[in-house]
Amino acid sequence: MSKKCEICGKQQVSGNNVSHSNRHSRRKWNANIQTVRVQENGVVRKANVCTRCIRSGKVDRAN
Repeated sequence: MSKKCEICGKQQVSGNNVSHSNRHSRRKWNANIQTVRVQENGVVRKANVCTRCIRSGKVDRAN
């Protein structure tokens, strides 16, 4: 599954894990992407959408 929101473009970001002794190792934060049924122009299809877009109503969900 794609790790990018089809509505807002949110995707994974990277940074560092920092231990108590201040050692750094790379890590990733994934966006919370869900596959939902979306209705666009009267056509129902599946889309990969972040939960923020689902919650805010930016996507018209199909029944």
